[in-house]
Amino acid sequence: MGSFVIRAEDPRRDDVRTLLEQHLAFAREATPVLEHAHALDLDGLLDPSITLYSLRLDGELLGVGALRLIDEGHAEVKSMHTARAARGQGVGRAIVEHLLAVAQERGVARVSLETGTMAEFAPARALYTSVGFVSCGPFGGYQASPDNTFMTITLPR
Repeated sequence: MGSFVIRAEDPRRDDVRTLLEQHLAFAREATPVLEHAHALDLDGLLDPSITLYSLRLDGELLGVGALRLIDEGHAEVKSMHTARAARGQGVGRAIVEHLLAVAQERGVARVSLETGTMAEFAPARALYTSVGFVSCGPFGGYQASPDNTFMTITLPR
């Protein structure tokens, strides 16, 4: 068995697009008010401020995550999703740690994210907390709602 390979990825690649569609469907199904689901569609992920990464094991896509540059000192984690069959195997942790390392290499001082407050998002919130994210207020144009929680982490210099 090989090791995880994480690399920048084109969201239009067939298997990546399929996993991203599953992510979007999950976010929309789990969020009671559709306007509070902020998962990006394919067009949103093609924005030049966003870099999408894939995690593969022996060539099989197990997860994705993106980093969006808000400004030169602040980035956002977007589109974190692990394939159902790969959950609980460290895929999400590997991706988020990679995104934080990329942000730090780019000189970003702060990384934030938005996720849901519903039970379906509890594993994501626990993961983010375990790597050092803490609760914060809305950022980057988001509005507070009962369906959204905001988290941030300050990166070491």
